[in-house]
Amino acid sequence: SFARDFITGKLHNSRVLLARALRDHRMSIDEKAVSEAVQEMAGSIREARQAKDADNLRGIEGNAAHAYFSVFGELILQDKEHFAFHGRVKRPPDSPVNALLSFAYTMLAHDCASALESVGLDAYVGFLHTDRAGRTSLALDLMGELRSIFADRFVLTLINNRIIRASDFETQEDGAVLLTQDGRKKFLSAWQEKKRET
Repeated sequence: SFARDFITGKLHNSRVLLARALRDHRMSIDEKAVSEAVQEMAGSIREARQAKDADNLRGIEGNAAHAYFSVFGELILQDKEHFAFHGRVKRPPDSPVNALLSFAYTMLAHDCASALESVGLDAYVGFLHTDRAGRTSLALDLMGELRSIFADRFVLTLINNRIIRASDFETQEDGAVLLTQDGRKKFLSAWQEKKRET
């Protein structure tokens, strides 16, 4: 039941982010594609509420993530040439947007683990994420609901408000795209500022 609630919250908040983009930027985005993703995610929410086990939940979450990230690039409104997004790639991040998302998710997981431990909960014992040595599984469960409304919106704000620019990234020999030292400073400063908001 906890895992169902975590995933339902995650999918709901992801859907809200897309629906808000439809409302606020209808003329700047592919309205049909984003609308279809919003509808698909509504179906995934209904399925998640009825899921019988963790494997079923993971499948629903995976399908919803595909729908969500297939249109995430539509929410990037500035400098689409340098901040093109063609899908979520984690290890290593292959684009500036994926580098920002990965960094934001790492920071969010750390903050969730700290919050859990500050109230006496074991951040390493999860409900949906299986226990693995050294992994803060409960923090990963908890942060799912916050990904879109905190981390993803934060990344979009960095790009759309031109806080982070193309010059704040470097490409490694293996193709990984990472923030430069100055880029990390800008990111962390904005992250701390964001965390002060109520």
